[in-house]
Amino acid sequence: MGHLKYIPKILDFHRFANLSAPRHPLISLIDFGQVRFPEDLKGLKLVQKYYTIGLKRNVPYKLFYGQKEYDFNEGIMTFLAPDQVMGMERNPNINLKGASKPTGWLLLVHPDFLWNTSLAQTMKSYAFFGYDINESLFLSEEEEEMMIDIFKRIEKEYRSPIDKFSQKIIVSQLELLLNYAERFYERQFITRNTPNHQLLGQVEQLLQAYFDQENLMELGLPTVEHISQELHLSPSYLSSMLKSLTGMGTQQHIHNKLIEKAKEQLSTTPLPINEIAYNLGFEYPSSFNKLFKNKTEMSPLEFRKTFN
Repeated sequence: MGHLKYIPKILDFHRFANLSAPRHPLISLIDFGQVRFPEDLKGLKLVQKYYTIGLKRNVPYKLFYGQKEYDFNEGIMTFLAPDQVMGMERNPNINLKGASKPTGWLLLVHPDFLWNTSLAQTMKSYAFFGYDINESLFLSEEEEEMMIDIFKRIEKEYRSPIDKFSQKIIVSQLELLLNYAERFYERQFITRNTPNHQLLGQVEQLLQAYFDQENLMELGLPTVEHISQELHLSPSYLSSMLKSLTGMGTQQHIHNKLIEKAKEQLSTTPLPINEIAYNLGFEYPSSFNKLFKNKTEMSPLEFRKTFN
């Protein structure tokens, strides 16, 4: 299976790809022609904490998705969500010193960039960010030009001085790109039957449904036992399966969903932090504060202040 390399920050990816520092810590648009990954990639699996959208041609790397290693190299566009696993190796069919220069874009978007925007709650609803879709997107020449035009508009805003409109304009272009991708996938995609990756989708749906309930104060936090019972699996087997696919056990998936829901409430509501903690099922707000800081390196209050 190779070894997992965690790349939590966009800055970390820039260092991994031998690029200069990003212009913004939560979003980056990269010219694929400038990317220089390490020489030895064999057996390497990457786990990132941000969305990655790629459009590429003549790229001298083969990309694989998840444990089953679906080949992403043939299509034009790829979409990865945070905490998914991507494998990569040199493509022997493309000479690094050949005449055809790699072209295309890599757009990296941290979930925190989306808070308080239209995509904050809808980003994960795009099916191509889920494990159930395991093929890259093929585009006609006309469709490819359309996507490139959107990337160029994002690039223009990304390279402009940041002001209070920057985030809104970039998010609107990103939403347009995703909506076109959804249309193009609709006409292309044929679902493969992959039980292991369907398991990830089921865990996500269960956690979403759990946190959508209004009586979490009485129910408390979701447990590994609850999730495994709902899936008719033993807790140890479920954690083992999730860890083999993503490098994270069931408890870590629960914590990730907790933090996602907490950020949503902190950025879009005026609720007191103690009330948010109770709404999420915490018995003690201090436990919520401790977990949030451990996972995000800032307190809930510090996170909320970034939106004021």
